[in-house]
Amino acid sequence: MLSRLVNFLRACWWPSLDRYAHKGSDASGWQDGLLWYKDNGQHFNGEFSMAVVQANNLLEDQSQIESGSLSTLESGPYGTFVGIYDGHGGPETSRYINDHLFQHLKRFTTEQQSMSVDVIKKAYQATEDGFLSLVTKQWPINPQIAAVGSCCLVGVVCNGTLYIANVGDSRAVLGRLVKATGEVLAIQLSSEHNVAIESVRQEMHSLHPDDSHIVVLKHNVWRVKGLIQISRSIGDVYLKKAEFNREPLYQKFRLRQPFRMPILSSEPSVSMHELQPHDQFLIFASDGLWEHLSNQVAVDIVQNHPRNGSARRLVKVALQEAAKKREMRYSDLKKIDRGVRRHFHDDITVIVVFLDSNLVSRASSAKGPSLSLRGGGIKLPAKTKAPC
Repeated sequence: MLSRLVNFLRACWWPSLDRYAHKGSDASGWQDGLLWYKDNGQHFNGEFSMAVVQANNLLEDQSQIESGSLSTLESGPYGTFVGIYDGHGGPETSRYINDHLFQHLKRFTTEQQSMSVDVIKKAYQATEDGFLSLVTKQWPINPQIAAVGSCCLVGVVCNGTLYIANVGDSRAVLGRLVKATGEVLAIQLSSEHNVAIESVRQEMHSLHPDDSHIVVLKHNVWRVKGLIQISRSIGDVYLKKAEFNREPLYQKFRLRQPFRMPILSSEPSVSMHELQPHDQFLIFASDGLWEHLSNQVAVDIVQNHPRNGSARRLVKVALQEAAKKREMRYSDLKKIDRGVRRHFHDDITVIVVFLDSNLVSRASSAKGPSLSLRGGGIKLPAKTKAPC
């Protein structure tokens, strides 16, 4: 039965995938079907590899890597910024973050003349406030934008320090060399905000003690108010401001009882880590990767293969696992087009950042290679509809 379905999907979708084959350049990355990748590039602190595979009709994952000055001044400080923005309900919030968060961070770094946890938190808040203003403006003509949101994972390497900030369930993992054994251990650096995690459910109950239904088990999945799995995000204004949880918002998003305080938060969990010479690389990825690979398996794949194409290799292994779970061949999964592909896996974004200890330890005032790159996807004409 499944093989007949795959053959049907192949017949329907394979011709359209030809339009996307092998387009791009070394500078901007390459497009191969639904996969965009840049196998190797140089950032302020070493090399990097980046890959995105699209599953949704419109790519909801957005991502960027920025290297050079982290302020609006030529004097710096200099470093590397990585962002993974996993949208849900549509691409509007993740695109907004991609356009604004780094600019806010540069502005606050300039004001404080240094990188800090406070700078990152202010950049998150300014992005959240900006998107709320956009929703308020668009509400009369596009009320459903109130139900669009995004996870937001950020990493900043500056002056030998790594800052990790997160809302939602994307993940940052460090590969650290153990000299005594030669092993490279996976160390998760980011805190996740998904109510599948018991401690996150407990946090929600402590924040909303009068609401026994703040977290609900629905179809064997824990969800906030039966609607969403994450407890923190950018956007999702319908669960933060009661005035946007009413008609003409779709009924499935409207709560029966009005709420007085925000149900979801945009406050990031932020941590600082002094990088050591035995810290080898960082893997930043949306949850589409971690659904299929454990932290250690991902680190082993990066460690045991050449640096070139590391991110694309991780995406491929995740897709092979997704195909295996559906008892189909990887080659057949690749032939299923966007939209339909979402039934098999999520959008997946991976950025692998290698750390050259000599470059990491240099002063943040020293200039290095300047870089600004965004993760790609299928470029569609305006008003393109989903495949029928």
